[in-house]
Amino acid sequence: MRPRKDTQADRLLVDVALAHDEANQPDALFAALDRALHAAIGHKLFTILAYDGETSDAARLYSNLPVSYPAGGRKRLAAGPWTEAVLERGEPYIGRTLDDLSAVFADHALIASLGCASVLNMPVRWRGRTLGSLNLLHEACWYDDDDVAACRPFAQLALPALLAPAAS
Repeated sequence: MRPRKDTQADRLLVDVALAHDEANQPDALFAALDRALHAAIGHKLFTILAYDGETSDAARLYSNLPVSYPAGGRKRLAAGPWTEAVLERGEPYIGRTLDDLSAVFADHALIASLGCASVLNMPVRWRGRTLGSLNLLHEACWYDDDDVAACRPFAQLALPALLAPAAS
């Protein structure tokens, strides 16, 4: 049997998994995801949104830049190609330039003011439904398909925090 290589991604995934044991949830988990994804993929802005499929509302549960994007913010999401892909079909979305972001996000000017011009929206899925998303934003052309593969296991580790409100 060959020895298993210890990779940075393995260590970061373990760190996030261990955060599930902390009492101060979901804060401990969200902070661990923030640190791990910053190290593994990179971001200037990182948010976690929960989605309500019945009302089409999104609630911001976490932000690493709370002055610009405070937790607790809510918005109604309009139907369109982005919501169909990310929320209904559960497909990750990469916007590579500010033009891509402008076509999808009404707050693109605020995003640009933070030095961000690309996005990776990674859905968090359970039983065929999107419960939320991890949203990583960075400079133009930062994200690619390899980042989608790297981000997916981290996104699914956010699942307990997105299921908890439904369970209470």
